[in-house]
Amino acid sequence: MDEQPENVVERELASPTFGDRLAEAVEQKRSQLVVGLDPRLELLPLELRGEAQHSPEGVAEAFSRFCRGIIDAVAPYAVCVKPQLAFFELYGSAGLRALEEICDHAREAGLLVLADAKRGDIGATARAYAGAYLEPRGARPPLADALTVNPYLGRDALEPFLLACQRHGGGIFVLLKTSNPGSADLQDLTLSDGRPLWHQLALLLQEPAETLVGASGLSSLGVVVGATYPRAIGEARKLLPRSIILLPGVGAQGASPADVARAFTSGPASALVNASRSVIFAYRAGEDLDWREAAGAEAARLRDEIWRVSGW
Repeated sequence: MDEQPENVVERELASPTFGDRLAEAVEQKRSQLVVGLDPRLELLPLELRGEAQHSPEGVAEAFSRFCRGIIDAVAPYAVCVKPQLAFFELYGSAGLRALEEICDHAREAGLLVLADAKRGDIGATARAYAGAYLEPRGARPPLADALTVNPYLGRDALEPFLLACQRHGGGIFVLLKTSNPGSADLQDLTLSDGRPLWHQLALLLQEPAETLVGASGLSSLGVVVGATYPRAIGEARKLLPRSIILLPGVGAQGASPADVARAFTSGPASALVNASRSVIFAYRAGEDLDWREAAGAEAARLRDEIWRVSGW
């Protein structure tokens, strides 16, 4: 039998899909909160900074201890953690070992893992990226349940990630309308028919999103839309009704849970709200706050507020 080409979309989805696993977690915890793990040495609690000793291995160990402590604190209130890979890659092989420890610890704590890598390439390189994050590591599960992906090389750049999701039950979140002010430089460029460029990208994602719809009715192809752009959230929901919308920008970037309510019209699990610095460094808001207790309290507060504004 001839080998199936890499760009051919398989009909049968791995079960359970990422969308289905997420829907189950949202229902069980009544939460749509994602906690971003963005460790920075200068912001760590003093007890961890003092032990880092300014070596890559020391910093990586401090990051691992910090993130594992945060995971334990927020696990009752969050459905997912989102490690930002750049902060771990900065410290080389020691940082990547810490990343693996953190991802494994999150799984043991009952959390989904979204690797924030924003990978984007074509051919063998894209297949390698997909393999690194979304395919099993021998007898071990994939490093992450889902991965952020940059789509600006075109549809063929997404194919290896889509295929990995179908074979192994993972998910991807495609950058659509991001939360940074500079996103307007390209994403808001006006096409000849008056639509912004990111609308055209959403249209290109509609068909592949349908191929990853699971029993929950949600697609494992999600999109990233900044919570700092409430109007764009509503437009994205209309264009991609089955896609999970990941909403960064709540907290330190200035958006509030009330800004994201329109993202949830396709169901309680149809959107996720990411908060990073406001949760993991919550202890810095006052003296004598335990960093784990402060993170847990802020995660609990956000969980309740997001669930309330979601309308479910």
